Amino acid sequence: MARYRRGFDTEAARTHLQRDRRLAPWLERIGPIPPDPRWKRGFDPVDALARSILYQQLSGKAAATITGRVEQAIGSGRLHADTLGRVDDATLRACGVSGNKILALRDLARREEDGAIPGPRRLAWMDEQAIVDALVAIRGIGRWTVEMMLMFRLGRPDVLPVDDLGIRKGLQVVDRLEQLPTPRETATRGERWGPWRTYAGLYLWRIADAASGKGGDKPTPRSQE
Repeated sequence: MARYRRGFDTEAARTHLQRDRRLAPWLERIGPIPPDPRWKRGFDPVDALARSILYQQLSGKAAATITGRVEQAIGSGRLHADTLGRVDDATLRACGVSGNKILALRDLARREEDGAIPGPRRLAWMDEQAIVDALVAIRGIGRWTVEMMLMFRLGRPDVLPVDDLGIRKGLQVVDRLEQLPTPRETATRGERWGPWRTYAGLYLWRIADAASGKGGDKPTPRSQE
C-alpha cells in the first residue's frame, strides 16, 4: 500500500496538459497556477467537513457570518464533537443554522466519536475512492464536497469533479461545444489529462470564469477555500 503525499508537481502537470491542443492556448492565456499553500498546512478533516456543511447553499459572506456565530457560541474556532456538544440545537438555530444542517453536524459529531472519520495520518494511506466512500456516509456530505477536499486540502493530483457545473462549462468553452457536456462525457474527455486531472480542473474553473466575464485570474471560490 502506497502513502499519498499532499500536493503535486504543478510544472509536470502543466507540461502534460499542454499536449492537449484545445486546452494548451488557455494554459498560455491564464498562465501557470502555482501550488496551493494549503497542501503544506495542518489539516483537520472533521473541522473542514463541519465548515463545508455550514457553507452549503449559502453565499460566502452569509456562511462566514453564521460560522462566526457558531464559533462564538461554542467558545472555540475548532468545530468538533466536543465543542459542538457545548450547545443545544436551539442555540445553533439561533446562530442561523438550518434544521437539516444541525442534523448533519450532529451526525458528523457522532461519527467522529465512533472513530469513523479518518484522521490526516489515515487519509494519507487511503486512495481517492476509499476517502469518498468513507465520507459520503455522513449526512449532508456528498461526493462533490469530498472531491473539493481531495483537491484543495489533500492535494491529490488526479481528481476531476465531473458533476461540477463550472468544470463542465469550462470544457464546453475549451471544446467549443454547443451544449453543456454531460458528466459522463466530461469524464471520458478528462481521461487524456490523467494523472493530472486536478490541475486540469483548476484551469477549467478559470476558463469558465473568464468566459462569463468574471476574469480568469480570480477564480470563483469553491468549497474548502
